[in-house]
Order: sequence, then structure tokens, then C-alpha cells
Amino acid sequence: MREYLKFYIGGQWAEPAEQRTFDVVNPATEQVAGRVALGSATDVDRAVAAARAAFPSWSATSREERIAVLESILDVYQKRAGDLATALTEEMGAPAALANGFQVGLGAGHLTTAIEILKNFSFEEQRGVTRVVLEPIGVCGLITPWNWPINQIAVKVLPALATGCTVVLKPSEESPFTGQILAEIFEAAGIPAGVFNLVQGDGPSVGVPLSAHPDVDLISFTGSTRAGIEIAKNAAPTVKRVTQELGGKSPNIVLDDQDFAENVAKGVLNMMGNSGQTCTAPARLLVPSARMEEAISAAREAAAQVTVGDPNGEFTIGPVVSGRQFEKIQGLIQQGIDEGATLVAGGTGRPDGLDKGFYVKPTVFADVTNDMTIGREEIFGPVLTIHGYDSVDHAVELANDTEYGLAGYVAGADLEAARAVARRIRAGWVAINDGFDFGGPVGGYKKSGNGREWGEFGFHEYLETKGIHGY
Repeated sequence: MREYLKFYIGGQWAEPAEQRTFDVVNPATEQVAGRVALGSATDVDRAVAAARAAFPSWSATSREERIAVLESILDVYQKRAGDLATALTEEMGAPAALANGFQVGLGAGHLTTAIEILKNFSFEEQRGVTRVVLEPIGVCGLITPWNWPINQIAVKVLPALATGCTVVLKPSEESPFTGQILAEIFEAAGIPAGVFNLVQGDGPSVGVPLSAHPDVDLISFTGSTRAGIEIAKNAAPTVKRVTQELGGKSPNIVLDDQDFAENVAKGVLNMMGNSGQTCTAPARLLVPSARMEEAISAAREAAAQVTVGDPNGEFTIGPVVSGRQFEKIQGLIQQGIDEGATLVAGGTGRPDGLDKGFYVKPTVFADVTNDMTIGREEIFGPVLTIHGYDSVDHAVELANDTEYGLAGYVAGADLEAARAVARRIRAGWVAINDGFDFGGPVGGYKKSGNGREWGEFGFHEYLETKGIHGY
């Protein structure tokens, strides 16, 4: 059983101010997989003070010095990739293939991308008589979620370090193992003391004092819209910058063409990945109403291909992260049935043969309308809703009829037609035919947040803009 009972503060592994721990449950077995210390406001104060003390020297380092540190982190990261993957499977039930593959691969991809961007990033430019200078914002508090823990840590910590900021990281207490291993990686890579600090803990004990701290210049948060609103309120009195990636209910518009059935099937499989626990997941599949029966048939066949079981086995998906999440998803599936949606696949309860673990049946509903609860609320599980549209204009109207705007998807053989639809979706990230780019911006419209992450766009969130007039 893992025990992580110290925090990384000021270049040292430090005892917490209070002796409190949190049991991390393996969602596949429902057994305790490890314990982590829970921090307090006192630990936050110590970490912020260390980051503040390190900021003058780190912010003054050269581009080349910071590149060298990032390259060292990448080297150690690659050596510890297996450890990270094992931790992911234990803490959140990610299947071994997913953990070793895309989950760990995202961290390496963001590291490589950050290094390449930093090599050519322009921190100064002359505009007429004014010199425009981009300077690191200062001490950054970073609060990350449990569902893609390595990815979300990477897209916050790496641009912050690359631009000369110092950081205090609070990973989710539900998937804290990977954060702890990443701290070990940063230490082994030789990051200067105080530049990176880790405090484990929950929202009330660590997240609140971190977001309200007067010596923190920026808070970056990924998680639920509800929690994001509270963080913004906590940060408001100190007028610090707040960037957030929040909830989503992303549409996937499948156009009416010869690839229709194939694209419906892809939409189902994309939704089920990571057990549906992805804020940008294509949760609402929008299809022509005249082809609803064809869509149902293709979706049912695709859902049958999604196998569920032990994440250390050869299964498509594992459990959802916790008993609380399992119960929430079960309640929403039942609500979909009660509201009259057509159950195409799955349903309530565990899959056959699984009597332990937080396993959810891959579930598909058809004939869903936007006034149904399952058509509007973020379920955060392997549950897909299929909606019918009468025209492309109607599809866009349905896609945008949501309080969220994190992501959108368009699938179709006619690239120009798909591009035209993508432009009309009100979301921060739209993928055409499963397009993917480490350098492209990710972030939300409306209640899905503000600010952008990934690539060069993520760098700008950690920089202040200074105009030196008459330069």
C-alpha cells in the first residue's frame, strides 16, 4: 500500500503541519490502495512563501536555463513512465493500455511541446515607439482534477515554469499518486528549490486558502463549474488572475453523408474512453432525425464492442473513480429512463459478472431532447445521448443550446461542410473528424471557463504584458 505523508516544499520533503490523512480507494477493488497526507492553510502558507522566495531568481533565468530544466524533467519522466502508469491504474482505474498509452503519453507530449515552444517564444517585441514585454506573472496556485491527472498537471505546471513563474500544485485527493510521483520527477530533474511545490489536500483545507492567498498571483483550476465559481469568489478580494477549465456537455454533429454509420460508431467509442470521465467528451451525438433508426443500430453495435472489467486485463474501460461518482451516474441513467428516452444499450447496475468495483454499463440513449436532464447535465460517465436534428441549422442550434461551451465535434466526409459547421459551434475547442493537436488551444466559452491551455496559448496565461512607451 502506498503512503505519501510528506509535501514537497522549498526543495524538501516536509512534514505536514497537521497529522491528517486521506484513504485513496482503488475503484476496481473498492479496497484502500494508499494514504496521503491532507494539508492545511499552514502548509499552503509555507509553500507559497517558498514559491515567493524563489520567484526573483527563477524569473531572471535565461530561456536556455529553463529549457535545460524542462529537458531534464523529460528525461526523468520517460524513465518513470511505468511508475506513473501503474499509479494511474491504482488511483482512478484507468485500464493499463490507456494508462501506459495516452494518459502517460499526454505528459510526454506536453513536455516536448513546451520545450519546442520555449525555444522560439517571443517575450519582447517593438511596436512603433513602444516596447512590449511579456513578464512572468509570479506565484501560481494550480488545482487539478482526478480524471486526467498527468495531462492537467502538465498543461499548468509546464507553461508556468517555462515562462519563469513559480508554482504551488494541489492535485485532486482522489488521484494523488501521480502528483506525488511527478514531484519526485521534478526533484530528480534538479529543479531549483521553491520553484515547484506540492501540497496534497482537499478543497476546503487547501484549495480555499490557496485561491484566497494574497501572495498568489494566479489561480488555475480544472474541475466542476460549481467548484470553479467558488474559487473565483475566493480569489476576487485579492484581484488575482483566475483561469478555469470547467464542465462540458459537448455536441458531436454527424453530418448526413456516406460515412454516417462509421462516424456514429466512432462517436460512441470516443465517448466511452476513460469511462466517459472527460470534460471534453463528445457526450451529445447529433444525427439527422430521418436517420435515427440507422444511428441507433450503429450505436448499439458499437456499444457492444466496449468491454468493461479489471483495468489490469484486456478490457476497453475500467471503473469510474469512486462510489460517489458511481451513484451519481446510476441516478442519471435512471432519470433518463424515467424521462422517456429510448435506452439503446446499457442501463442501471453493474455489467454482468462484476459484483465489486465501481463499474458502469456502457449506456446509450436515443430520442433525447435538450429539455431532458440527461440532455443537459454533465454525467461524467460512459453515457451517450443521441439527439435528432432536421437541418444543419437545427443541428447548430441544438449544439449551442447549453450553458457549456468547452468542446465540440463535427464528423463528415465533406471537409468544407464540416469546417463551416465547426465555425458556428460556440466552444473553445472543436475537432473535425477527430483532429488533435498538442499546439492547439483548449478552453471554454460560457460556464465552461475562461483562459486557454495547451501550446503557445497556455504560455500567455502565465505572463503579464508591459508596455514601455517611448522606448
